[in-house]
Amino acid sequence: MSEEPDPEIDTPVSEIMTSPVRTVPAGTTIAEAAEILSSKGIGSLVIGEEIIDGIITEMDIVESVGQAMDPETTTVEELMSDPVVTIRPDESARAAGERMGHNGVKKLPVAEDGQAVGIITTTDLALYLPQLRINMTPQPEPDMAKGEYE
Repeated sequence: MSEEPDPEIDTPVSEIMTSPVRTVPAGTTIAEAAEILSSKGIGSLVIGEEIIDGIITEMDIVESVGQAMDPETTTVEELMSDPVVTIRPDESARAAGERMGHNGVKKLPVAEDGQAVGIITTTDLALYLPQLRINMTPQPEPDMAKGEYE
């Protein structure tokens, strides 16, 4: 049984992604990466200016601080996630969501011929796809005996 086409969820990633994506060379320090993330108001950087070598997120930087790594000498290459899970611009929003879920990631670089042409995040999908938003309608809670939980 195949799913019915849905124009929103079958929209190409290229129509939802943020482009251009910010890339940095592998030798960029954590301090430099943190400054870029902060000044640009973004949550991740793709490592590699020609071919995608990895990705680094705000959480990676926070974890490096927790591990007492020197942000002035530690490079993004030392912390980046690789290999990187990517998606092509012509793939659907549905495919992006499924790929994120299957791989436990929140950000997918959009790649064409190995180069980053954009990025799509769980936030992008949530904002674009209204049917995926949580619609909470007031529902009475069923009575439960003390000590019982659903």
